[in-house]
Amino acid sequence: MKTDPKRFILDNTSVMAPPHVPEIRLHLASEAHDLWLKTEEELQAIGLPPPFWAFAWAGGQGLARYILDNPETVSGKRVLDFASGSGLVAIATKMAGAQSVHAVDIDPWTTMAVELNSRLNDIEITFSSEDMIGSTILADVLLAGDVFYDERFAERLIPWFESLVKAGITVIVGDPGRSYCPRSRMQPLATYQVPVTRALEDAEVKQTTVWKFS
Repeated sequence: MKTDPKRFILDNTSVMAPPHVPEIRLHLASEAHDLWLKTEEELQAIGLPPPFWAFAWAGGQGLARYILDNPETVSGKRVLDFASGSGLVAIATKMAGAQSVHAVDIDPWTTMAVELNSRLNDIEITFSSEDMIGSTILADVLLAGDVFYDERFAERLIPWFESLVKAGITVIVGDPGRSYCPRSRMQPLATYQVPVTRALEDAEVKQTTVWKFS
């Protein structure tokens, strides 16, 4: 890496509570930070992939809210938070009483983001940057916030999620109406109106549904 992740995150974010999950604090970027305005080329110049970890996306906020309001979903269970990003869902899951929480994200910068955010909330979770898609997992529940934004990615995820369900694992996702969300293969658990930033979503509120793969 061309830039030290810890120093960069601390210098380019502020500690904030996502509006739909005020119980949790995260290192997030806002309009006040240059990170918000950097182009993809500028990010590449400093060795930084698109900083998805720096924002509390609507799907993750909705899923984290559902877990906190329905702790029996994860209480006493082994949970894998897939495509963890900032670690928001993983932190909410541990707060809700999960036996263990393992956060997974292939973005190497997410390792430090999740570490800093979990420490900020006095939460202990484990982390891996391994590409888990297609693998068997040692978990009772898999959670995924906002993962159906890309067609090819969705095509990889859907059969994997279905295979996990067949193996007895509960798969729950949060989705704010992304184009490639396989709604016909899931049942809705809850719907929220999640405040978001217009610069990211071209809206101030996103209707976000928490789904369970069936």
